[in-house]
Amino acid sequence: MNTNEKLEKACKDALAQFEKIGDEKYYDIRSKLEFVLGSFGFDGNPVGLHEYAKKSSDLLKKYKAKHPRKVSLKLIDSIDNSVADYNKK
Repeated sequence: MNTNEKLEKACKDALAQFEKIGDEKYYDIRSKLEFVLGSFGFDGNPVGLHEYAKKSSDLLKKYKAKHPRKVSLKLIDSIDNSVADYNKK
């Protein structure tokens, strides 16, 4: 799996997690993730995926601090690793 595919998977996983949480305050990040995933599918440019994967990670970490059992550390690590791989590029 290449770096862009990892970012795409991280964004899809983050989106699924935000949908599972179901809180309306995450509506904005969910819509942004849906948009950048569609945009990446159209033009192949991973910049938006990178930006929103990083933002998703930050939001999920804050959520996990308040609700430790609702977000897996494995998910956050996966997102962070995909962002780090992109930064190495």
